[in-house]
Amino acid sequence: MPKPYPQEFRDDVVAVARQGQAPLKQVAKDFGISEGCLSNWMKKADVADGNRPGLSGDDVAELRAAKKRIRLLEQENEVLRRAAAYLSQANLPGK
Repeated sequence: MPKPYPQEFRDDVVAVARQGQAPLKQVAKDFGISEGCLSNWMKKADVADGNRPGLSGDDVAELRAAKKRIRLLEQENEVLRRAAAYLSQANLPGK
């Protein structure tokens, strides 16, 4: 997998592409990246600027961490539920 481009480079390329002086294909070729890569960068920049609906990179990371924490808490809750059921069975009269 190729090394990701620095954020400053991405911002500069997106700024040049937004000026609209050349087609996206030409801008991508001038900077040595693929047209699809430039398109993705522009979509992410639009989301970050609020011009397009969606989640920014920080929001995605926060959501991922929250879902991971929820899964862990649900597992812990299940373990406690089973332990409580086991212990309540042990305390029944006649055993």
